[in-house]
Amino acid sequence: MRSALPKVLQPVGGRPMLAHVLDTAAALAPGMVHVIHGNGGSRVREAFRDRSVHWVEQAEPKGTGHAVMQALPDIPDSARVLVLYGDTPLVPVDALSALTAAGGGLRFLSMRPDDPDGYGRVVRNGEGRVARVVEQRDACPRELEIGEVNTGILAAPAGSLREWLGRVGNDNAQREYYLTDVIAIAVADGIQVEALVAPDATLMAGANDRWQLCRLERRYQLLQAERLCRDGALVMDPHRLDVRGTVKLGRDVVLDVNVVLEGEVELGDGVRVGPNCVLRDVALGTGTRVLANCVLESARTGTDCRIGPFARIRPDTELADGAAVGNFVEIKKSRVGPGSKINHLAYVGDAELGEGVNVGAGTITCNYDGAAKHRTVIGDRAFIGSNAALVAPVTVGADATIGAGSTISKDAPSGKLTVSRARQVTVDGWKRPKERKT
Repeated sequence: MRSALPKVLQPVGGRPMLAHVLDTAAALAPGMVHVIHGNGGSRVREAFRDRSVHWVEQAEPKGTGHAVMQALPDIPDSARVLVLYGDTPLVPVDALSALTAAGGGLRFLSMRPDDPDGYGRVVRNGEGRVARVVEQRDACPRELEIGEVNTGILAAPAGSLREWLGRVGNDNAQREYYLTDVIAIAVADGIQVEALVAPDATLMAGANDRWQLCRLERRYQLLQAERLCRDGALVMDPHRLDVRGTVKLGRDVVLDVNVVLEGEVELGDGVRVGPNCVLRDVALGTGTRVLANCVLESARTGTDCRIGPFARIRPDTELADGAAVGNFVEIKKSRVGPGSKINHLAYVGDAELGEGVNVGAGTITCNYDGAAKHRTVIGDRAFIGSNAALVAPVTVGADATIGAGSTISKDAPSGKLTVSRARQVTVDGWKRPKERKT
């Protein structure tokens, strides 16, 4: 990966690859999940410290068979073992269900990818039964022509697996103990060995470098776009949507191009999100429209709100029904009341706006004094003129009007006009200075 970040912590869909694998394992209701890691695995363990898993260290990298052997002492012989891989995050649960079904044999997942390069080939006998798996480095030219390959995912009784692994040698190009060698050993012992061909080889892919990681990301995102469409969304271009969390949506949701959805996102009926928007941990009410180039984080809206274009909604912001936030407006930790409008070039922070408030262009709430944040309260139907500065803590009463260009540092009474600005003066006879010529 050419990265300081361990491979299994590399993200797919905004989450570590290993997180996807652990979720898949949990969906199978296992008795225990064992995670085998190499030297330096403390960072991986720290990333999943809240997970109920048994951590196992493989002190020396001696291959996949050796890795599984490190976990087997903590697994009873009567258990059935399923082996997954921390860098293969897209394997669907239903592809694994047949592997974990009760039985004494060995089952593994195979696939037929467009390009089998790099994978071990599944060698079958004349009757079509599995004979063995040969790794690519050890395969002869005839075996390299085989299109069916091993994914590495297998299931077997723990007791049998322990015995088979004890007979695996390392006489191969890598001088490693291959887990796949147990297949030939099981066949030789007369054990039933089944290779279940995965219907979608693209979901079996792993990532050993950045390019493979990028391809996994795109495949994951197409899956998310398909799910959203089947749930009722119109995704304008499934190749230009990124989902990095969970999305709940109502009917007739429209997602334009280059939309990024992160964390927990909830979109009500009829919500429309314009191009180039980022939504992180937000809930948008029915009929809300987010226009182009907006960033929303940890915010909630009521119904029929309008946001953007080019708006930034920061954490702990709530827009009530019918509120409008226009272009180049930033809002932080504020509540904007029903039908209130902040249409142009404004900053509203640590504020409470009532119903039907109009905030003019260029208005800012001066909420920070250099040491602490202070709150601004604006009553129902107040009108804030353009280019006003409201110096918190301050209250603007209901139906009050603030004259354009005012700096308000004291409470403005309800129903009255408050103006605070210098008297305009025109100086007769004044001439603009001119640069002297040398």
